[in-house]
Amino acid sequence: MAGLEKGNHTLITEFLLVGFETLPELQITLFVVFFIIYLATVAGNLLLVLTVWMDHHLHTPMYFFLSNLSFLETGYVSTIIPRLLASLAT
Repeated sequence: MAGLEKGNHTLITEFLLVGFETLPELQITLFVVFFIIYLATVAGNLLLVLTVWMDHHLHTPMYFFLSNLSFLETGYVSTIIPRLLASLAT
């Protein structure tokens, strides 16, 4: 058995991403759930950014960092989730 090579010799030539095409009622449910989560995320992050911006007692490095993270998350979520929602709607 000294001549056997160890390792994975599987060759994958394609990758199929299967959606929820066969369950249209699940698509509507997922659309509503993700839309509610999206609205809550955007509203929460914008509320945090506005709170830090409006209250002068929160102008410290820690809150500045948290405000930047919330602003970035709003951008990321606003890029990814609408595409997901469009895919679920069609």
